[in-house]
Amino acid sequence: MTDEITLPEYSYFLCFSVKVRTNKFVYFPIEKYRPEQQKLHDKIKQLHDNGMSYRRITKYLNKNKILTPNGNQWGVSGNSVYSVLKRYREREERIEYLNREYEPDWSKMKVVWEKNEIN
Repeated sequence: MTDEITLPEYSYFLCFSVKVRTNKFVYFPIEKYRPEQQKLHDKIKQLHDNGMSYRRITKYLNKNKILTPNGNQWGVSGNSVYSVLKRYREREERIEYLNREYEPDWSKMKVVWEKNEIN
């Protein structure tokens, strides 16, 4: 006497897919600003918030012998002062993007019937 298992002629499966978005697969050094860079940014931001133009901030920094992060004098047009504020804002947006959480995207669930092959 042999115990044979009989399979049903059809089987059914619940099928669906899940899409997951994440920004966590790559390491990005978030804390790359040195304390002196942060201090310089805060000073420029304070002066700009108080109504000084980029060119006047440049003159102020050069007059007070405050050098760029690379150790140079500031240019005369104010572009480098503007760049400090712009890069800081872009960095903050990048950090916000990296920390964003996404909801999983579930597809519609369906039942699939398949015929079992009997050997």
